Amino acid sequence: MRIYSATDVGQKRKMNQDYVFATADPVGNLPNLFVVADGMGGHNAGDYASSHAVTSMVEEIRQDADFNPVKVIRHAIECVNTEILTQAQQDEKLRGMGTTIVAATIVGHYAYVANVGDSRLYTWSAGTLQQVTRDHSYVAELLANGEITAQEAFKHPQKNIILRAVGAEDELEVDCFTLELTADTKLLLCSDGLSDMVDDRQISEILQAHQTAEAAEVLLEAALDNGGRDNISLILIDLTPTEEDNRS
Repeated sequence: MRIYSATDVGQKRKMNQDYVFATADPVGNLPNLFVVADGMGGHNAGDYASSHAVTSMVEEIRQDADFNPVKVIRHAIECVNTEILTQAQQDEKLRGMGTTIVAATIVGHYAYVANVGDSRLYTWSAGTLQQVTRDHSYVAELLANGEITAQEAFKHPQKNIILRAVGAEDELEVDCFTLELTADTKLLLCSDGLSDMVDDRQISEILQAHQTAEAAEVLLEAALDNGGRDNISLILIDLTPTEEDNRS
């Protein structure tokens, strides 16, 4: 497994409200953990929401005695949701804060994924890119209802309207997915600062043409070159066996 993560403030923003966590080492009963969060809220609230949500989520997972990956990740996100809501109610400076989260762990030949909001997880295998997570956004609803095309969705002026976020409601619905992986699978977790700037065709072409670290750097540069209107964050995980893996 090769992992590369990156985050950048982008071309337009003064503060990076994204937060990335990636480790191939165990976190509690999970063998590894990958998380991208995109905070929202005025002044420092978005920055705090994403960073605090991820660090609290990691701590919840470390303490969880359950061995079911889906239950562990979902429970951690639900706990963080309550914590973010409580802090926002107690501190006027944090009022209205929230964050998206996309998280994954890889166990054997399976990936277990959870998301809230519009941060995404893609798989790339055999030349095919697939968006696994579903955006919880106004534009995604329009697309799902057939009211706009995928091309119109990519350029829609209201893409920033989120319908579901950690810290927004008392009762949080977390989408969970179980993926069977092949030896050539690549997983891409990203904030909308990447997916809003680089379309699926370009993402797929970059993953096809470059190795892990270089591909991640090229994806980041592509988002910046295409406008970089938001913070950009990504984690790229390549499961293709290396020569060292084959020798071991």
